[in-house]
Formats: sequence, C-alpha cells, structure tokens
Amino acid sequence: MRAKIKRGERKRVVVIGGGLGGLRVVKALRKSEFQVVLIDKNNYHQFPPLIYQVSSAGLEPSNISFPFRRSLQDREDFFFRMGEVLSIDGKEKALQTTFGTVHYDYLVIAAGATTNFFGNENIEKNALPMKTVTEAMKLRNTLLENLEKAEVTTDELELQELMTVVVVGGGPSGVEIAGAMAEMKRVVVPHDYPDLDSKKIQIILVNSGDRLLKSMDEASSARAERDLRGMGVNVMLGKRVTDYRNNVIYMNDGSTIPAATVIWVSGIRACEIASTPEMTKGAGGRIVTDTHLRVKGLDDVFAIGDVSIVEGDEKYPKGHPQLAQVAVQMADYVVDTLKHNRQADNAKPFRYINLGTMATIGRKKAVAEIGGLKFGGFVAWLLWLVIHLRSILGVRNRIFVFLNWIWNYVNYRQSLRLILK
Repeated sequence: MRAKIKRGERKRVVVIGGGLGGLRVVKALRKSEFQVVLIDKNNYHQFPPLIYQVSSAGLEPSNISFPFRRSLQDREDFFFRMGEVLSIDGKEKALQTTFGTVHYDYLVIAAGATTNFFGNENIEKNALPMKTVTEAMKLRNTLLENLEKAEVTTDELELQELMTVVVVGGGPSGVEIAGAMAEMKRVVVPHDYPDLDSKKIQIILVNSGDRLLKSMDEASSARAERDLRGMGVNVMLGKRVTDYRNNVIYMNDGSTIPAATVIWVSGIRACEIASTPEMTKGAGGRIVTDTHLRVKGLDDVFAIGDVSIVEGDEKYPKGHPQLAQVAVQMADYVVDTLKHNRQADNAKPFRYINLGTMATIGRKKAVAEIGGLKFGGFVAWLLWLVIHLRSILGVRNRIFVFLNWIWNYVNYRQSLRLILK
C-alpha cells in the first residue's frame, strides 16, 4: 500500500525522528527545493534536557512538548505522518511503514536513543526510566502516589521503602534528577505532606564509576558531588546495580537497598530502526556512518545524533557523545550537504565542535565547562537556564517555562503536583 503523500516534482527528503536533530533538518529545509516528509511515532517534539523537570513536577509536559503540525504549519511541500518504519529497501529507496510505502530520494535517520537496561529484565520491568515525556509523567505519578501511601501506612518497613528514592547513574540526568528529588524533600514535602517526617526520606545516587559526570573535568565532578551531598543526597560511587525485584536493589558487592522508587538513568542505546543487510551497526546499536554521515552500504542515506556512530573520526573512535549539540551540528552538516549537493569525495568531513558541557544540580547550583573555563554555582545555573530557554521552540513555551521557573524559584507553590493517570 502506497502512503497517501502527494509526490511533486521536487526531490524528496524523508526524515525518521522528530527529535532535536531531525526537527533541525526539517526546519532548515524550509523554502528549499526539496519536498520534506517527517515520520515520528509521536505527533509532538519533546525537549530532552528538561524532561527531568516534568518528572519532579517542576514543569508541565506542555511546556517542553510541541505538536509537529502546529510548529510546522504553512510550510510548502511539507508532510508529517505519525507511524513507525518497518523496513528500509535501499535498492528501491523505499520505506515500509505502518501507514504504507514511502519512497525517498534522500533519507535522514534521526531516531534518537532510548534507555539501556543492559539485558536485565527485572530492572527493565520494575525500575523507572526518564527518557520521554510519557516516562516522566509515569515517574511523577509514582513519586506522588508513594508519598500518599506513606502518609497512611502503619508498617514501618513499607514506610521506609516508600520514602526511599534511588537514582542509578551518575551522568547529567542522574545528577539533575537527584538534585530535584533533594529539593522536593526539603521544600515540597514539609508543605504538602505535613504528617510525614521528611527527614526519613532518603535520596540515594548510585554510580558504578569512581566519580560523577565522567565526561567533565574532575574538579566539576567533585563540585557536583559536594553540592549533592550538601543537599542531603547519599552518593554511592564504585557500586553497580545488578538486580531490582520485590522493592529491593541488589548490588555487585552483595549489599541491598529497600526502595519503592528506582530511577534508571544508567545508560542509553540507539532506538531500534528497521535495518537492511547492507547497514552496519556498532556499539549500543548505533548505525555506522562514514565521516560524511552517510550510512555505510546505502546510497543517499544519512544517520545523525544518538542513533549514529561515525567511523574514521580519530578524536571519537568510540562514537561522539550522545548530546543535543552533537545532533544539532550533524543536522546542520547534512542540510548543508543536501542544499549544495555535495559528494563525499569533494566535501570536508564532519567535525564536532565541543561548545561546552553543563549540568544543573539544584536551585542556584550547576557546573559548567566552556572553552577553558570551569565554574559552578549561581552563574553556571543562570547560564544553563538561559541556554536551555533559548533552545526551546516557540515563544509561548519560552514564556511559560520562564514564568514557571521564576515562580518555582520564589516559593515552590506551583499547582503541578497532580496524579494524572
């Protein structure tokens, strides 16, 4: 069955995935000589850096989520279709999707990444990931439900389980959600749950490495750890979670932690995308490309962002960091290649420019590394806020996010702590 998409005279660019990289390609090809088709399993774009704020009831999902059709209205020769890709036929240049066959002249795979549970079925079944808005809402509901249960239980063991939150993973997401949980414990719980002893709430951050934020400088890692401990977070380094069942975490050293809430942000892997015999996949299921971001074995197919791994880049032999700025730079490179019809043999290879790294730890607390500068505290937090606010699509959403942050900064009395099924 052929998909219901009118084929004009323009060459067609099909983009799989409307994340930061995919949407960047779509927007950049506006008013170009191409017809553009965007395929995504959701009908909205979500802004990953702020998903943890939804999890901790700091922002509404609508503040960081944007319907594709609304943000891409009035664009000539643009089509959006909600669905999934089932297979890729490189010879015919066609995709089999859940809504029919889509032919392409150029294909950009920007499917992103998902949580990596490393094959542990119990952890996948019982722990809570935090990669999408849907998962963030489930986490928010679970946190609030457990606090409600804690207020009425008379079982001390159950009470302690309900009031223990374990975050697994010491990267930026783990540090950010652990800090947000610590602030909930300090400010929200005493006001919203006055009958609970907030001192009994345990926030535990477990990291298998010997320091947090391993992609950053050791001084930044040390500062993040010091700030988290100062906020009451129990940071456990050099410990690996091996199992989680019946509300008990099991570690590689034989120790256990009873906990009703386990947030798993310990790693990511490329989202599964229909492959072909010609397509090669590397570590973490990432699609192997050449230094021009062309998928090896396929003509006129590019892979960008978290789903790709560039072969031949000596600076990043294990792949580029799976960060937003990498996806954006890759998207710009592909757009430039398409607009100028550049061939691999006469084009400069893709080179990632590290513009800096930062992670927020809590209100007025963050660490940042930009160029040779390494700093933290309020200035780093303010810079983090400004950069992320500028990155959010849509003026309306920027205003709402900014107002929510200001209101949250002043008194934590926002009315977002709703349990919505």
